[in-house]
Amino acid sequence: MKSFFTNRSNQNEPVIRKFLFITNKILFIILFLICFSSCARNEEKSAEVSSLIKWSGAYPLAILQAGTNPLWFQLTEDGPVHIEAIEDAADIYAFAPWPYARHVRFIRETRDGIVMAVNRDGFLKLTPGQGRTPDISMYRFTSDALRTYSIGGFIFYDDLPAVVLYLDDIFQIQDLSPPKPRVWSFNMNSNTPFPITIPALNYFPEEEGWNIDSLRLADNGFYYYRAARRRGNDPGVKMFRSTNLEQEGVEISVDVFFNSIPRETVFSNPSLPPLPQGFAYTSTGRVGGILFASWEEQEDFSVAAAGFVLIKP
Repeated sequence: MKSFFTNRSNQNEPVIRKFLFITNKILFIILFLICFSSCARNEEKSAEVSSLIKWSGAYPLAILQAGTNPLWFQLTEDGPVHIEAIEDAADIYAFAPWPYARHVRFIRETRDGIVMAVNRDGFLKLTPGQGRTPDISMYRFTSDALRTYSIGGFIFYDDLPAVVLYLDDIFQIQDLSPPKPRVWSFNMNSNTPFPITIPALNYFPEEEGWNIDSLRLADNGFYYYRAARRRGNDPGVKMFRSTNLEQEGVEISVDVFFNSIPRETVFSNPSLPPLPQGFAYTSTGRVGGILFASWEEQEDFSVAAAGFVLIKP
């Protein structure tokens, strides 16, 4: 009996192999058709989805989930770094005159979030998420020039955020020339900032040693700026007021210039967590439903640790 089945199996082996070959081939064809149909549907679906998404060239440095517990960030040479508590920022950096310290110099609330001008770094932008979760996208825009020079002003020019860089020669004399180009901006097409031109400032060429160390838009609708040349054969400081910065402004007195400077404000909010001694909030704003505040460790004209906090009120 055992020998019979063995012999019969051996006799039918070619037929069985042929049957298995044909069967496998049919199964392969069926699986190929199924995969092709599925891929075609997925491609069609992907095309539909991608047509609904507005892609931007700039990519976020981080996606933040802000809640009722404070979300602390410290500014470093590598950008904002999350820290567990504000006490973790104490005694990390030595105090430096504020033109050389990395800190949030200016902020501006916009229709799509908050833009920060960070001294000795560049721009940071926070934009709210579109869903129910209070997520925030954080973007950074930096370059060698923005990390080398101080920021003397922050305005919107032709709807572009613009910072004016200058060489500080009051607190410390550096072996550098004034920055050229001196005005920098960014947009959401890339994470790389780019230079722009403001005509009124071109009357004071960088190659002749001129710095524009202050530029602001006052509440009265005028732009105020200061051109300074403190070294060389013909040093001097001139102050101007302009309506649109398309041409050289009208020269004004020191009193008029300084009277246009906004008075110091103490920033506070009951939702903001307390700071250690020697620290202070320097600006506040909102991005979506989240409260934003910049902070600094201060000592006279010097700044050590600096950063910002996000919290849901």
